[in-house]
Amino acid sequence: MNVSDSIQIPSGVLLIDKARDMTSHDVVAIARRSLGIKKIGHCGTLDPMATGLLMLVVGKATKLQDKLMCEHKEYAGTLMLGVETSSQDAMGEVIAEHSVDGVTEQAVREAFNRFDGAFEQIPPMVSAIKKGGVPLYKLARKGQEVVREPRPVEVFGHRISRVAIPEVDFTVQCSKGFYVRSYAYDIGKALGCGAHLSALRRTRSGSFTLDRAITVDTLKTAPREELFWAMLSLQELADILIAG
Repeated sequence: MNVSDSIQIPSGVLLIDKARDMTSHDVVAIARRSLGIKKIGHCGTLDPMATGLLMLVVGKATKLQDKLMCEHKEYAGTLMLGVETSSQDAMGEVIAEHSVDGVTEQAVREAFNRFDGAFEQIPPMVSAIKKGGVPLYKLARKGQEVVREPRPVEVFGHRISRVAIPEVDFTVQCSKGFYVRSYAYDIGKALGCGAHLSALRRTRSGSFTLDRAITVDTLKTAPREELFWAMLSLQELADILIAG
């Protein structure tokens, strides 16, 4: 990418390795300050607890935001068996604890297998989905719980890399709109001991990986020209999408 051209028409995609304990909006705000550009969006929210790939669309690339958000995702996560939380992840309050005695590795693998392919998933209360125009997470903060309609999702594949009960490490390839927190919750229910998601990292979105991602610290401190160089140009983006 030609830096001088980028400064005049700064458009493209910037891949970020999001840090824990910050929102996707926080990253967008940092990018706007660092790049000096207001027209920036992101392709798929990552929860504050989650780390990993966050795609920022800059300038004219914002027109491709919907297309990029529809891409399949890959996540690496850790399941904590025996403990249920209000948010289905480690950020919530513990609402139930159950014994994991008798839970075997075979049972864990069979439970994961039950959620391969296409199925319907009930989204968590702590989510940005709106009910009557109000995001569910705002209702959850008030202690309200409402009926959520199941949504069609798909798991294209998964891999369990470690079973050390009560912890299970896994990767999952999934469709747009998939909640890994709800995946953890559902697997816990299938095992009869409950579970929550204790760690999560997005490793891929469509054809994009962390290979060219920069850290949030780099986004904060690097010279603006260096950040422009790090961006995928519109032409690079088109080539990836065509090949993809």
